[in-house]
Formats: sequence, structure tokens, C-alpha cells
Amino acid sequence: MFHERHTRSIYKSVTWTITAMIITTVVLYLFTKNLTTALVDAVTIQIVKLVFFYIHERVWNKSNFGQELRKVSN
Repeated sequence: MFHERHTRSIYKSVTWTITAMIITTVVLYLFTKNLTTALVDAVTIQIVKLVFFYIHERVWNKSNFGQELRKVSN
């Protein structure tokens, strides 16, 4: 059975957070026209999302929903 290590979940969380933070900053800047406000808000939002994404990954890792064990053929 496949088991995802905590470090993999952390790396996935961090790379997604960086991507999402860039997107959020751009969108917020378009609305506020203030880069400082956009960056502060984006960082705050992404820190909260990072924590919840990690928890989400770990909960899903405990489930075998949608997974199947296949035999390796030689």
C-alpha cells in the first residue's frame, strides 16, 4: 500500500502556497491598487490555507478511498 510521508505533504503544501500566494497577490492588487495591502493580505490568507491544506492532505492519507492495490508484473 502507498503511504505518503509527512515531508512530501509539507513540500506539496509549500509549493502550492507559493503559487496561490502569487495568484492572490495579483488579484488583490487589481482590486486595491495597493501592493503592500495586497501582499500582506495574500501572505495572511496563504498561511491559514497552508495549515488547512496540510491537515486536509493528512486526513486523505489515512483513507484508501479511490486507491487500489495492483500486483507488479515482471
